[in-house]
Amino acid sequence: MESMAEIQPRAAGPPKGGKRRTKKLSTRIDMTPMVDLAFLLLTFFMLTTTFAKPYTLELQMPVKTKETPVPLSKAMTIILGKGHRVHYFFGLNAPNDRTAPTPVLTTTTFAAAGIRQALLARQRQQAGLVVLIKPSADSKYQDMVDILDEMSITNQKKYALVKITPDDLTLLKTADL
Repeated sequence: MESMAEIQPRAAGPPKGGKRRTKKLSTRIDMTPMVDLAFLLLTFFMLTTTFAKPYTLELQMPVKTKETPVPLSKAMTIILGKGHRVHYFFGLNAPNDRTAPTPVLTTTTFAAAGIRQALLARQRQQAGLVVLIKPSADSKYQDMVDILDEMSITNQKKYALVKITPDDLTLLKTADL
């Protein structure tokens, strides 16, 4: 019968010069129970751990029909630029329309004192605000996620993801100068 730990005597070799040496003893430890315990603990913690649930943002897209015109007074356009910058202006950018005023582009960030405050201030001024979100080629995917989070945080009911126009790019270039 073999025990978990046993001591096995080992000869030290022939005695030299008449001196007697003590026998060196070696130990052998059976690690099988320790490995069993480790796997039991690992299995226990894997089965009892709850994994982090992913957070999702529900986005409901309308049925594709004809375009709905947005009144100039109720529109706010947000352009996502490079370097995680957010540019916005009130109204629509229509340089061919002589009656529409030239938009004043304002640049801000995704910080709580940035685009969020601009959205909340505009919501207080204008009921039924419609936000047009236009990502540029220089913006990142994280910028889109951040602006959709801001729409949710500010409880913005109407917003649309729109392609950026050449007029918007021209306005953006004049702001970067």
